[in-house]
Amino acid sequence: MTQKLSPIILALDTDDLDMAKRWVEITSESIDIYKVGLEFFLKHGARGLQELRKVREFQLFLDLKLHDIPNTVSGAVSAVKDLSPKFLTVHAAGGKAMIKAAAQSAPDISITAVTVLTSLDAQELEAMGIPQGPLEYALSLAKNSVVAGAGSIVCSPLEVTAIREVVGPEIELITPGVRPAESDLGDQSRVMTPSQALQAGANYLVIGRPITSYFSTSPDAMRERAREIRESLT
Repeated sequence: MTQKLSPIILALDTDDLDMAKRWVEITSESIDIYKVGLEFFLKHGARGLQELRKVREFQLFLDLKLHDIPNTVSGAVSAVKDLSPKFLTVHAAGGKAMIKAAAQSAPDISITAVTVLTSLDAQELEAMGIPQGPLEYALSLAKNSVVAGAGSIVCSPLEVTAIREVVGPEIELITPGVRPAESDLGDQSRVMTPSQALQAGANYLVIGRPITSYFSTSPDAMRERAREIRESLT
């Protein structure tokens, strides 16, 4: 599978439209895909995305993590498909019927199944009543999702190699929980460096604070940080 886009997906984790626009402008030389999640989308909606795309055209990772009955998720996917996201997330735990409904509602969008959140570890899963550990649970969710029509999977970098083995080369694997070696872990429990995650079999890496935190220093510092991480992956 040929991949021409930058492997970095920059997380626009802010509800400030002007700041998000600046982040897109500053990192445009190193980033091709931007992740917009609930924080931004619930405040600004489709109009906010249109404003971001006035700064430059980019591929959209729309991270809504849809999780409801199949009919509701199908309607939600239909409601946002005109935004033309490259990736649109649903929770893998929603089951085959839900994922199939999402995929059938927007055949041109890669329905992206989120397996086990990187903020969850084995102890937390056990407390939730899930007997499997993160790896086993993520594998089950990934296999189930691909059978149902998901075109991409979100998983911890620690599960990438095992999931790649069971889903094959055509499914795109996207990993949050990626931190350059010197970065703070924040709220992530299961992490790798960007280069390690790619070597493990990931196609794309979701990176946020290790780049966006440099904005408080200066735009130039943020631009340089994005460039450094991008160049480290070539």
